[in-house]
Amino acid sequence: MEIAKTKSFRLAAAMTLACSIAGIYLAKLPYANIIGALVLALLLGILMQFLPEKTRKEASGGMSFISNKFLRLGIILLGFRLDLEKLAAAGVKTILVAALAVAGTISLTYWLSRKFGAEDELAFLSACGCGVCGAAAVMGVSPQITAASEERKRENEVLAVAVVCVMGTVFTLLEIGLKPVLGLTDSQFGIVAGGSLHEIAHAVASGGAFGNISLDSALIMKLSRVILLAPVALIIGYLYQRRSAKVNTNAVENTQKTGKLPIPWFLGGFILTSVLGTYLPFSASLLDALVQVAYIFLGMAMAALGVSVNFKVIFKRGGAVFGAAAISSTCLLVFMIIMSKLFF
Repeated sequence: MEIAKTKSFRLAAAMTLACSIAGIYLAKLPYANIIGALVLALLLGILMQFLPEKTRKEASGGMSFISNKFLRLGIILLGFRLDLEKLAAAGVKTILVAALAVAGTISLTYWLSRKFGAEDELAFLSACGCGVCGAAAVMGVSPQITAASEERKRENEVLAVAVVCVMGTVFTLLEIGLKPVLGLTDSQFGIVAGGSLHEIAHAVASGGAFGNISLDSALIMKLSRVILLAPVALIIGYLYQRRSAKVNTNAVENTQKTGKLPIPWFLGGFILTSVLGTYLPFSASLLDALVQVAYIFLGMAMAALGVSVNFKVIFKRGGAVFGAAAISSTCLLVFMIIMSKLFF
């Protein structure tokens, strides 16, 4: 079993590394640099779905590991490029805008999903994925709620992750294309990207397409949303268990099973590397090298996410949450554009 897992990881690592490096080089071509290396890596990952089924199955275990762990490792290393003095200068308004964006998006996405006919658990997961930080939020909130069966729970997780992944990719490309039209400064665009895009890697890809100022602003705003994952998980778990108690006589047992609070540990690593990069005398070349490694890891994670997009599940059960996510993501984008112009 361990040998099989090792082979799976090696195959997945080779496939995603190829996509990541290809994305970095393709991003240097005219026009492609507007899209960004990470989005290109994700698109190349989607294309890998056309590989033979046997190859994809052999790599599936490794893909799951890479999309989860490498994403967080890349984010941790990206902390070396974030100046904490700039984060402090951003002030309370950044957190307040992030809180309004998260609360409004979760509420709207959940309400629309239920109106469109999605089941309760799937609506909660999709809403949290759109509101906080994509797949990390889906997997973080999932232990707080229950489903009819473990198989159904896993299917809901996969579908919610697929929806936020697809919507994040679409809106990444959309926002990059809209930037010249909106009349936003690089800093304002970073605020919009970090406040409106679902995956952290999407925000990095979009913000990074317009330089370091835009990228730093995107990271600041996005991390302000990620910080809210723990309280969101607590609140969603509490509300869901209260609702379940009204129809389920075994609510106490369910509460015991779902009471574990997931903490976004990688955020601590990101803050630590930010402290090191801000206050220790690292050379510019070393910091650049660490950031480049971060982009390679993030590109691999994006490629693995692309491979995991399950279009069959989306077409079968995703209509309601996909429509809800499209509407709420559009509203979130408009909200962040207004906020960026008013306060940033």
